[in-house]
Amino acid sequence: MTGRARWILVLAVSFLLITGCDQRGPDGEQVDPKEKIVIKFSHVVAEDTPKGQAARRFARLVQQRTGGRVEVQVFPNSTLYKDGEEMDALQQGAVQMIAPTTSKLSCLAPQWQLLDLPYLFENKEQVYQALDGEIGKKLFATLEPHNIHPLAFWDNGFKHMTNSKRPLVHPRDFAGLTFRVMINSRVLEEQFRCLGARATGLPFSDVYSTLAARQVDGQENTMSNIYSQRFYEVQPYLTVSNHGYMGYVVLTNAAFWRSLPPDIRKIIEETMTEVTLWEREQAASLNEKNFKQIESSGKVKIHTLTPPERIEWQAAFTPLYRQFKPVIGNELVEAVLRMKNYSSSVSRGHATGWLFKQFPESNTGGVRAGKL
Repeated sequence: MTGRARWILVLAVSFLLITGCDQRGPDGEQVDPKEKIVIKFSHVVAEDTPKGQAARRFARLVQQRTGGRVEVQVFPNSTLYKDGEEMDALQQGAVQMIAPTTSKLSCLAPQWQLLDLPYLFENKEQVYQALDGEIGKKLFATLEPHNIHPLAFWDNGFKHMTNSKRPLVHPRDFAGLTFRVMINSRVLEEQFRCLGARATGLPFSDVYSTLAARQVDGQENTMSNIYSQRFYEVQPYLTVSNHGYMGYVVLTNAAFWRSLPPDIRKIIEETMTEVTLWEREQAASLNEKNFKQIESSGKVKIHTLTPPERIEWQAAFTPLYRQFKPVIGNELVEAVLRMKNYSSSVSRGHATGWLFKQFPESNTGGVRAGKL
């Protein structure tokens, strides 16, 4: 190495040491590596999805606002743990934060199956009203006994159907087909049985390869997941159905959470609240953008359900409410139905929710035993 080359190398190393390879606290002093708090944040979707983007944003803001005292390491796309592994990893402390879909939590508490009921919500405003209010608090409370501390609900929008065989317009079109569903959700399994189809649970990381190999015929997902995971490349039929909601719950290990200094917990909570609002906006805009990209790809035949077709689907799903209301909890289901009925009345001038036409007893806030 020449003298000039050695001099350039010395300058480069000195620049890196001065400009940020070390972590400094709020007072400008370097953070002792022994005092740094590392949070491993594992999730199973791509980085360019709403959850993936929000996780990165949260990590960046927390590191900035704690002056480097907290480092959030994000592991996307099942690179650290898969669907069936991340919950155990969190409870055992192998990771400190995950953001599974609400469906995955039914293995811990059956109340979470509430959010898998098809056509439970008509729009995202009803979703937020439920999850940000008393219903969300009741769901959160079911997790604390499992060494899990919930932090926030993140959004991914409403699900749609894709398949490789034929257009799905009427419930009868599902007959004989096999669909992938998220693991741990009996509601989703029974949802497809109501349509005359079969259901098989698979980790998210295995869905593309399974669809490509035609080992299953179809799946349900949001537009951002259908696009980012390239499902549309191997699923030539897409039905815009908005039949079910898909959300995430940001969770942390409860023992780890209690071990954090109060000022760090405060920063994390405030940052999480801010990022949650941002994430919900991203989810809406990204789903719209990805749908246009899927549409313009020319690889998919798209059918959007008409109002009469939507009513057909809703009628096919009615048995699910009767079957799972006792499992989920009468009070919890009724609370959502009352909220939905009130929301519809306010926004449209009268109660138009399909469930209240099927079960008019819910209009007065008390569903008689055996009705739903």
